[in-house]
Amino acid sequence: VQLQASGGGLVQPGGSLRLSCAASGFTLDGYAIGWFRQAPGKEREGVLSCISGSDGSTYSADSVKGRFTISRDNAKNTVYLQMNSLKPEDTAVYYCASTSFHYIGNYCYSLSYNSWGQGTQVTVSS
Repeated sequence: VQLQASGGGLVQPGGSLRLSCAASGFTLDGYAIGWFRQAPGKEREGVLSCISGSDGSTYSADSVKGRFTISRDNAKNTVYLQMNSLKPEDTAVYYCASTSFHYIGNYCYSLSYNSWGQGTQVTVSS
């Protein structure tokens, strides 16, 4: 079971990036997937954005609501995080993680995420 986050990079303020979270060794379909981030010198934040299993219910933290959109493509076994209107304070290492059980519902932000991928660096700077 392995998750791999990718798609990070350097972008100017106001720019966009799309992060991908690809799974190998298991099928993402049915599992809730969350995105998290850890800024330099800070602790990892709670759930930034998450998506439930088959019903696709989503959640976004207030700090990114309206700017970040999470989605999943089960055919590609991948979850995406579209990040628009990026700000310097979005600079962080971004991680994706999966629950260890199938979940359908509206409370993906309250779940325990057990399988973590390596992060991808996002730097927002002019």
